[in-house]
Amino acid sequence: MSVLILNHEEVERLLDMPGCMAAMEEALLGLARGEFQLPLRPILRPPGASNLLGMMPTHRAGERPLYGLKTVAVFPDNPTRGLDPHQGTVTLYDGTSGEVIAIMNATPITAIRTAAVSGVATRALARDDVRELAVVGAGHQAHPHIAAMLEARPFERIRIASRSYESAERLASEWPIATAVETAEEAVHDAEVVCTVTSSAEPVVLGKWLRPGAHVNAVGACFPHMRELDSAAVAGASLFVDRRESAENEAGDYLIPLREGAIAEGHIRAELGEVLAGTAPGRTSDDEITIFESLGLAVEDLAAAEYLERRAVESGAGATIEF
Repeated sequence: MSVLILNHEEVERLLDMPGCMAAMEEALLGLARGEFQLPLRPILRPPGASNLLGMMPTHRAGERPLYGLKTVAVFPDNPTRGLDPHQGTVTLYDGTSGEVIAIMNATPITAIRTAAVSGVATRALARDDVRELAVVGAGHQAHPHIAAMLEARPFERIRIASRSYESAERLASEWPIATAVETAEEAVHDAEVVCTVTSSAEPVVLGKWLRPGAHVNAVGACFPHMRELDSAAVAGASLFVDRRESAENEAGDYLIPLREGAIAEGHIRAELGEVLAGTAPGRTSDDEITIFESLGLAVEDLAAAEYLERRAVESGAGATIEF
């Protein structure tokens, strides 16, 4: 059995943003069509530890059935070590024989495909005339998110805020249209699209800061106890998710306002794949505030890995070993 191995650098080189966004759109459409089986991700967290190991399995039916499994070790303190908080592998399995097809570095897959999904959401939900982008957070998700936003819309100005102004400055220096600002409020003020890409457990964006018609990609809070948006922001917006079941079990941005009574059951308007398929409405007016709550799904990892496999075969990239 021959297995393709792709390392960090190879994944970054092969997983281009336009191609990844197209793959993510098709994956979300496939999810909406019922082509995937997708259980909630089991998590192993040692007692008292801040780190964890998550397992994200999925199966896709169709002409080429596949199993995908991402194992992701989340270490929140890794940025102090100069490392991405997300470490792990994505493995593709043949859905007919069970043979391993490919093993890939999950760190860049996670960063790029997450940003690509935000790009797809921005195309689907943001106003056509948006030109002002705010990014709250300057960590490992920030750079690919700016790339995805520029692929989605022709932004003319970007404001970046971070806990560390120096980090915001470093990120802004990579983009001629970007400026570092001192506070999240300053970044969000008058922004037409907002991306929150932080590791904060407390709100970093308040509803009163959001202008009418804004679109928000809420990316960083992936557990029930974490939130990046306050309850007023969620209550005052139309809420879209990558998957209802995941949001109802894992998204603090949804669960905390629900527990507080700020929103009611049914506040989630639709899954993004349903909007893409035309089976659920997206934005309904220019003044409507929309939020896309992104948790990250195994179907996205499978789609990214299949796209990477195809590009690697075409270009001769990676290493093939007998397994």
